[in-house]
Amino acid sequence: MEDPIQLKEEGNKYFQASDYEKALQSYSQAIKLNKDKALQAVLYRNRSACFLKKEEYAKAASDASRAIDINASDIKALYRRSQALEKLGKLDQAFKDAQKCATLEPRNKNFQETLRRLGANIQEKLRIQFSTDSRVQKMFEILLDENSDKEKREKAANNLIVLGREEAGAERIFQNNGVNLLLQLIETKNPELILAAVRTLSGMCTGHKARATAILHYLGIDSICMWMSVDNEEISLAVCNLLQSITDCLLGQGKEEHHGKEEALVLDTKKDLKMITMRLLDMLVSKKVSGQGRDRALNLLNKNIPRKDLKDHDNSRSLFVIDNGLKKILKVVGQIPEMPDCLPLTENTQLTASVLLNKLYDDLRCDPERDNYRVICEEYIKSKIDPQNMDKTLHAVQIVSGVLQGPFDLGNKLLGMKGVMEMMVALCGSEREIDQLVAVEALIHASTKLSRATFIITNGVTLLKEIYKKTKNEKIKIRALVGLCKLGSAGGTDYGLRQFAEGSTEKLAKQCRKWLCNTGIDARTRKWAVEGLSYLTLDADVKDDFVEDEPALKAMFDLAKASDKTILYSVATTLVNCTNSYDTKELVPELVQLAKFSKQHVPEEHPKDKKDFVVKRVKRLLKAGVVSALTCMVKADSAILTDQSKELIARVFLALCEDPKDRGTIVAQGGGKALIPLAVEGTDVGKIKASHALAKIAAISNPDIAFPGERVYEVVRPLVSLLNTERDGLQNYEALLGLTNFSGRSDKLRLKIIKEKALSDIENYMFENHDQLRQAATECMCNLVVNKEVQERFVADGNDRLKLVVLLCGEDDEKVQVAAAGALAMLTAAQRKLCSKMTQVTTQWLEILQRLCLHDNMEVQHRGLVIAFNLISADKELAKKLVESELLEILTYIGKQEDHPKKQHIIGVARDCLTKCMDYELIKPLSQ
Repeated sequence: MEDPIQLKEEGNKYFQASDYEKALQSYSQAIKLNKDKALQAVLYRNRSACFLKKEEYAKAASDASRAIDINASDIKALYRRSQALEKLGKLDQAFKDAQKCATLEPRNKNFQETLRRLGANIQEKLRIQFSTDSRVQKMFEILLDENSDKEKREKAANNLIVLGREEAGAERIFQNNGVNLLLQLIETKNPELILAAVRTLSGMCTGHKARATAILHYLGIDSICMWMSVDNEEISLAVCNLLQSITDCLLGQGKEEHHGKEEALVLDTKKDLKMITMRLLDMLVSKKVSGQGRDRALNLLNKNIPRKDLKDHDNSRSLFVIDNGLKKILKVVGQIPEMPDCLPLTENTQLTASVLLNKLYDDLRCDPERDNYRVICEEYIKSKIDPQNMDKTLHAVQIVSGVLQGPFDLGNKLLGMKGVMEMMVALCGSEREIDQLVAVEALIHASTKLSRATFIITNGVTLLKEIYKKTKNEKIKIRALVGLCKLGSAGGTDYGLRQFAEGSTEKLAKQCRKWLCNTGIDARTRKWAVEGLSYLTLDADVKDDFVEDEPALKAMFDLAKASDKTILYSVATTLVNCTNSYDTKELVPELVQLAKFSKQHVPEEHPKDKKDFVVKRVKRLLKAGVVSALTCMVKADSAILTDQSKELIARVFLALCEDPKDRGTIVAQGGGKALIPLAVEGTDVGKIKASHALAKIAAISNPDIAFPGERVYEVVRPLVSLLNTERDGLQNYEALLGLTNFSGRSDKLRLKIIKEKALSDIENYMFENHDQLRQAATECMCNLVVNKEVQERFVADGNDRLKLVVLLCGEDDEKVQVAAAGALAMLTAAQRKLCSKMTQVTTQWLEILQRLCLHDNMEVQHRGLVIAFNLISADKELAKKLVESELLEILTYIGKQEDHPKKQHIIGVARDCLTKCMDYELIKPLSQ
């Protein structure tokens, strides 16, 4: 349409039909085409009404203003602007517009009521505002007065933090010179006051771009970074949260709110974001920054630089960091804590830097970008290699080691640089302990790839063995041990491990357990002990001894709660080995014979890897508190808890859930809650394993206890994901049991199962040849038919759903009969149409019904009689058809039986059927 008047009429029709989106389109098109001023005012006024309905108040006010600009006495436009301004919190402006409306139409009661309401609201707002202003002033007076009572100061600080989190309170603090006063609190150098001030500022910045930008400029990024650099964990974290709140606003990730005139300002955030990024990168290499502060800077970069969604094509932030800060990140990963010139670090600093390297590399979109990244790394490493300066060369090796813990493919390419591998092996033979320490760690990380492991086996194993035997430095000794273990298990079996350990894996494992339990050794060295055990527990004797060592288990679980990427992976791997939850290849007998004939080594199942021993180990781990440790591991930050670690944890959980008797313990210790995120995120295998573990819990547990509150609805999707042909029969079966349990709880849960599109899958399993699958699916459907939406699917024409249920009632499998008869009884009770439809879907319906009514199983018999009663109650003609069949004789026989407590419910239904037939006058009482 090209006619504005027609478009206006079309918009009016859409508006009356409550289709505001289409009405908007019509009015907008008309505004573009129209040239008449009077009509233009009407169109803007009408579009304003649409925006009001869509709760887009800023746009509603804008359109109403345009209509008023054309016609100042447009009463509808004035009133709509008043409504929009009220919603935007601009009560004084809304009052003025309402006042004009009341002046134009003094007798309009609606306008008078609006004026009264707005007047009362303005008075209340002024009262609160003056009250808030005085409260804010009083709080600052108490906080800045050194003679104030400590308890009063604490209370004032807490109140200020709470006020800063409220929009009205934050604005009053901001308007009353609050930022300057908060800065004075920070300058007192009192930790409690600094925390209160920073947390208040953080609340003020949350979700308000203009205020966050103003606070950033007033405080200055240099000052903020200086506060974050202090060696105080609480203050450093609080400042980090403040900077994150500011960054969220600048990136547009805060909560969306309209703040009046601020909406008209175009804030250029790119310059501020670049400034923040550059200061964070500078913090990485500054000696003035504490280890805590460096960690915070790395965490902020990790969180805000790489893209959240790879579908977003803009990776300019990552490219900026690579060009301006990659060398600074490499300097951090290249630090050697044992050397005097090392930057202040925490135990997690270098690993967090490796994670950042990995995230930046993954965020690159094409080969030229990756090549640029690699070239910068290569040039930086080459600049550190100096044959005349061993300390510099050592840093180069440490950088390669750090990259191998981040973007492994890149690290593998760096290992291919001329002389790097040879340099590592050579350093192992050095007399200096620091050289040996760094080189052994680098060899461990390098040997992950079998091709590199082969080089090290050829050139470095003898050196590692020599270091292990001769060194008295525990830190080096344990790393040499881990290196040997890693190389020995490179083939994925314990055979190679035994070869390198010279048959003494139990002895090496005992030494690892000793290191693990020694709290006098630094945590980093104890973590290496866990990594050693992650390889040694491939040996069945080792894993059996380990689970019997309660202090070692407890020490490992305590370390796991520290949330370190390497330790999480090592602990998870060790637990997978102890529970035998890794994948095993089924040996083909013919190939085994062939291997033996050619004198090849054939791996045989160790006696302690048989089911009985595995079950004992699982019980021992549960007793030692493995579930609590696993739940803590799952809560770790996403940068630390990798998808591979998630998969390993899911495997362990599945092994722990094997025995139904243990599932209550797992639920009580938070296992059910911990499994939900594992079933949603991670590798495909990990998600399947976690979903299967959830299915095992859901099958037998009370959902209200296992998954309290809204959490139960999150479990439905993982269970439904197991209902496909790619999953094995046990996974299908236990998922169906879980869904059956859920569908019997509430209609809201039934609706969630339907929403996840599980109905068609459940129906397919009702056709299965496998008895248990067919039974589980039928039981699930029996619970689902209580829902009206499911009932309507059965009523709809052109489907065989009802026929399937009727035929299942005639199955020989008693459990299937019970479930199918229950479903049919509920369907025929809820939908009368299905009573007549039942007689049309199959010629066997009457024979099946009679068999149900005569069944030996009282539960099946009762459900059959209920179906008969539903059919008789539904229609007189249908009742007549049943009376004319042998069913009357069956009903009479059952109805005449003497009262019996166990059978009374069956006899009662039969008598109800006969009574109904008498009401229809189809049969007469015997007395007549």
